[in-house]
Amino acid sequence: MFIIPLAIILVIFLYLLVTYNKFVTTRTRIKASIQEIGNQLKRQAELIPNLIDSVKGYLKHEKGIFESITEARKAILEAASKNDPQLMVDADAKFRSTLGEFRVILENTPELKAVEAVTKLMDELRDTSDKIMYSRRILIDLSADYNVMVVTVPSNVVAKLFNFKTEKGLSVPEEGQHLQVSDEEMKSPKVKLE
Repeated sequence: MFIIPLAIILVIFLYLLVTYNKFVTTRTRIKASIQEIGNQLKRQAELIPNLIDSVKGYLKHEKGIFESITEARKAILEAASKNDPQLMVDADAKFRSTLGEFRVILENTPELKAVEAVTKLMDELRDTSDKIMYSRRILIDLSADYNVMVVTVPSNVVAKLFNFKTEKGLSVPEEGQHLQVSDEEMKSPKVKLE
C-alpha cells in the first residue's frame, strides 16, 4: 500500500533532481561559451595584427630583393647600349653585388616566403572567423535549449520552483539598421598588405 505512493514520490524527486541538474549544467555551459567567445575575440585581436605585420615584412623584404635585381639589370642594359666600358664594369659590379646578396638570402631561406606567409595569414583569418562563429553557435544553441526547458512543461515547474529565468544568449536589437544589408556590407572584405 505504501509502496505505490512512495514510488511516485521517489520518481518525482528523481525527476526534480535530474531536471535541476540539467538547468544548472546548461547555465554553467552558457557562461563558459560566453567566455570562449571572449577568448576567441582576444585571440583575434592579438594574433591577426601580428600576422599582418609579419606578412608585410616578408612582402617588403622580397620586393626589395626584386627591385635591386631589376635596377642592376637596367644598369647593365644601359651600359651595354652606351658601349661605355666603365659603365659596363660598374654595372657588372652592381649586378654581382646584388646577386651575392640574393645568393646569401636564398641560402638562408631557400625559397621566398611571402606566398607562404600570405597563405598562412589567410588560413588564420578563416580559422579565427570560424572559431568565433562556432563559439557563437554554441552559445545560441545552449541558450535556446535552456530557454525551451524554462518555458515547456514539465521542466517549467522545476524552473519556477527554483527560480530559473531565461538566458538572453546573444543579444541583438529587434529593430534598426542591422536588419538591413547595405551595398557596402555586400562587398567582400579586403585585407591590405601595403
